[in-house]
This record gives sequence, structure tokens and C-alpha cells, in this order.
Amino acid sequence: MWQDPIVAETRALREEYASQFGHDADAMFQDILRRQRVSGKKLVSFPAREPRSAHVVVQQETPPLKNLQNKQA
Repeated sequence: MWQDPIVAETRALREEYASQFGHDADAMFQDILRRQRVSGKKLVSFPAREPRSAHVVVQQETPPLKNLQNKQA
């Protein structure tokens, strides 16, 4: 299977960076914050988003127990 060399390089760099922190996401995040403070630049500038509420539809597939008992009697 063909592999994109840019993707392969990016994944290798990601693995190298993550291994420096034992793949600990919190430690990597702290490092990013530290680098941001040292550089004086804001590395992540996206505004915070409000979470969207999930619209969940519950569909009843089986009859209620009460109706089930009446049919068995």
C-alpha cells in the first residue's frame, strides 16, 4: 500500500515528541503551555466554543412489561 511520505514524517515526529513525555497527554500539554510562555506568542488562538447539546431520540422497540404480561395470561 502506498504511504504518503509527508504523513509518515509527521507521524514519526509525533511519536518522537510523545515518547519524550511517556505518551502522557497532560505532560505534553504542559510542555506546549511552557513553550507558549517562553515564546511570548499565543500558539493556539482559537476562541473557546460552547459545547453543543446532543439531541438524543430514544425509540422504544419492545412493548412495556405491563402489556407483555397481559398477552401471556
